[in-house]
Amino acid sequence: MKERESIGSRLGFILLSAGCAIGIGNVWRFPYMVGENGGGLFVLVYVLFLLVLGVPILTMEYAVGRASRLSVLPAFKKLEPKNSKWHIYGYFAIAGNYILLMFYSVVSGWILRYFVLSLMGAFQGQSPESIERIYQEMMGSPKILILFMFITMLITVFVTSMGLQEGVEKITKIMMILLIIIMIGLGIKSLTLPKAAEGVKFYLMPNIENVKKVGVGNVLYGALNQSFFTLSLGIGGMEIFGSYIKKDRSLVGEALLVAGLDTFVAIVAGLITIPACFAYGVAPDKGPSLIFLTLPNVFAAMPGGRIIGSLFFLFMYFAALSTMIGVFENDVSFSIDLFGYDRRKAAAFAGLVITLGSIPCAFGFNVWSDFQPLKQGNCIMDLEDFIVSNLLLPIGSLICCLFCTSKYGWGFDNYIEEVNSGVGIKMSTALKWYFKIVLPAILVFLAGYGLWSYFA
Repeated sequence: MKERESIGSRLGFILLSAGCAIGIGNVWRFPYMVGENGGGLFVLVYVLFLLVLGVPILTMEYAVGRASRLSVLPAFKKLEPKNSKWHIYGYFAIAGNYILLMFYSVVSGWILRYFVLSLMGAFQGQSPESIERIYQEMMGSPKILILFMFITMLITVFVTSMGLQEGVEKITKIMMILLIIIMIGLGIKSLTLPKAAEGVKFYLMPNIENVKKVGVGNVLYGALNQSFFTLSLGIGGMEIFGSYIKKDRSLVGEALLVAGLDTFVAIVAGLITIPACFAYGVAPDKGPSLIFLTLPNVFAAMPGGRIIGSLFFLFMYFAALSTMIGVFENDVSFSIDLFGYDRRKAAAFAGLVITLGSIPCAFGFNVWSDFQPLKQGNCIMDLEDFIVSNLLLPIGSLICCLFCTSKYGWGFDNYIEEVNSGVGIKMSTALKWYFKIVLPAILVFLAGYGLWSYFA
């Protein structure tokens, strides 16, 4: 059997894992979630939930990967008790990684398109109506959407084909370092804008009046939801990176570093966008349209907005592309582990499947817009996002949690032994009751309430 590839350095592992986790959910969803949920208290609760929910599940995915040295389906087959069926979850995890990229590639293409437009000065001097027209023209054109999706997929396949260390690790490290540098620069610039202090106060200072307007329950659930989904847990997205690392360090410290970097990027993204919104009299609770409709208006009115806007969409694209590459590495590893393909053949196969599978998502905004699954106003991307975010991620995380804590699965003792192997922070066995009872209960609530609220 061919020896498994490994990540070349600890920094590479941290940045690669963080790159997979850091994506549109951090730099797009987090700022508008803060805006919609009353500001500072949401941020505090989000960080708390990340520590008590996200980090434990992350250590479980890492532990399964490192103990098996395999991708998620064969990993469960190797670690599960004889004649048990835990590995069936692996098929759904594989499907989840493919479906995720079938719409993520399209959204990444939007960001690349906006980077090009901003670089060309397309937003400068434009009225809000003109900027909205630019957005509508993009969404109404299957050719534009498919072209920029295809460019993103080409980059992803090329980088992954180069190898784990020479391609995936090296390129992701460069992108992540550039992303952090650009973000810090944009954050400093945003903080120097007029009325920026008001934006920072709204963003980071808890305000009971803001929370009352939204509802305490909505704020708590929103923070719980965001803390869970930000790390892309439940479909083996992080498990694969665990399979590439050695046992020299315990997994708790690594998970805390990845979660910390993920949170840092999300918070700085808010420090870029929310003070800018306050500076130019734009409401920060515009939801998903914040990035593509609201902020181009801000950049159009800002001195040096062409450069700042270009850098903003470049860092957005780096965040999206790092997730594309991280998740795509899962798809490549599936073909290597299950079919014995070499890396280039596996990347070409997965790339072809995802590229073709992304076309319906692009069509869903124009030629197939009459198809509205699930409920009125939905499109194909909403259906794909629902399958991944509302079904596969929470249910997959619940299965992974039960697998690592139940005596009928891999078991808590095996999990603890693996997670604590190496130097660094150790997971206490006193938390066994929390891992076996409380954590699964939270995941059941998250899955159940998420489904109910989606259709309610």
